[in-house]
Amino acid sequence: MARKIGSRYTAHRILGRGSAGTVWLGEGPGGPVAVKVLREDLACDEDLVDRFVRERAALLSLDHPRVVGVQDLVVEGGDVALVMDLVRGTDLRTRLTHERRLAPQAAVSVAADVADALTAAHAAGIVHRDVKPENVLLDAHAPTGPGGAPPALLTDFGIAKLIDAPGRAAAVRAAAGPAAAGGAGERTPRGIIGTPDYLAPELVEGLPPRASVDIYALATVLYELLAGFTPFGGGHPGAILRRHVTETVAPLPGVPDELWQLIHQCLAKAPASRLRAPEVAARLRELLPGLAGLPPLDIDEQPDETYEEPPAEQPAHPQPGPQQPGLAAVPLVQSSAGPDSNRDTHTSMRVPGADELAGGAHGTARAPRVPGAPRAGSARNRAAAAAAVRRRRIKAGALAVVAVAVAGLGGWLATSGDGGSARPAPAVERPESP
Repeated sequence: MARKIGSRYTAHRILGRGSAGTVWLGEGPGGPVAVKVLREDLACDEDLVDRFVRERAALLSLDHPRVVGVQDLVVEGGDVALVMDLVRGTDLRTRLTHERRLAPQAAVSVAADVADALTAAHAAGIVHRDVKPENVLLDAHAPTGPGGAPPALLTDFGIAKLIDAPGRAAAVRAAAGPAAAGGAGERTPRGIIGTPDYLAPELVEGLPPRASVDIYALATVLYELLAGFTPFGGGHPGAILRRHVTETVAPLPGVPDELWQLIHQCLAKAPASRLRAPEVAARLRELLPGLAGLPPLDIDEQPDETYEEPPAEQPAHPQPGPQQPGLAAVPLVQSSAGPDSNRDTHTSMRVPGADELAGGAHGTARAPRVPGAPRAGSARNRAAAAAAVRRRRIKAGALAVVAVAVAGLGGWLATSGDGGSARPAPAVERPESP
């Protein structure tokens, strides 16, 4: 059903929903557009609306072929909406869901396009803060690039910054419930806006976002395009955040050395050690010719944190069921608008305390494992370990029974005569008690 957005735009049908709002296919004076209407609770926030108005000039000025342009900002009749260029295609998350991982040349081509978009944004003083596959659109109507990859465009500039404000994170956390709030006893929890799998360590530690956080997120996306999973993802969001701070990324087998060195440098814990967006774009494009013809990596790393450990008396094997292709973002704030079809998860979460972040000595992130083997520390791994312990106990008990039986048989043989009858043990005379 069509609806009016302000006085100049008509929204015809929903293209996707997210925690920040709903994206509509719309029509404006210049033709088809995409209209992102913010959630009602966000649109009613006067401070947020004021920030939208102040940021209007910056959002409209970001003009680059690899950026989904913002054409207009609507603040009218209870609606707060961004009017954006319409990209005919899908997002990168949808492609990953279908294909699990991309061939190296296609993955690097997509990452190079995103690096070009970040180059333009950073030059304009704009930090995206939420680079992830859901915010990368693939233009299906444009000629394909290296490896058959369609041109990639980065979208949703400014959304995380606009929503991230003093008081808003706490309000969203309260609306999400105690699971997001971090429990009782925390009077003034700090909030982080973003998706856990792609957050740079300095954001986890509460430092202000700089351009380097986008480089870290882009390297995480490139890793995911190659591997089918993120380097530090899996499990509880708090555990993911701690890994960003304490663990070192594990190499991907089969990735050319130069490409791996680039990814590794952009995932450095120290922001100053990472490359800048123009350097990333240039180096990725230099690597493209040498990646031609390489197939997708042959590695296996299925997320298995949803597996429930069976009771002790049951075999420790997961029940058969549908596999989830790839590792999606971890939404901490559920959208009240319905299913989150485009996983637009601008979330708010608690920053773990110093004791949580300390969590142990600095280690190395889990290396990709052989097909079918459970990830170390996962539920399947724990279940397999418990089953192994049970098997060892059963085996030890059986051996003990056999040993007792053998000892008894030996004693019987030692005390039996030629006729096979047992001889009574000699009596021992004990002095009587006085």
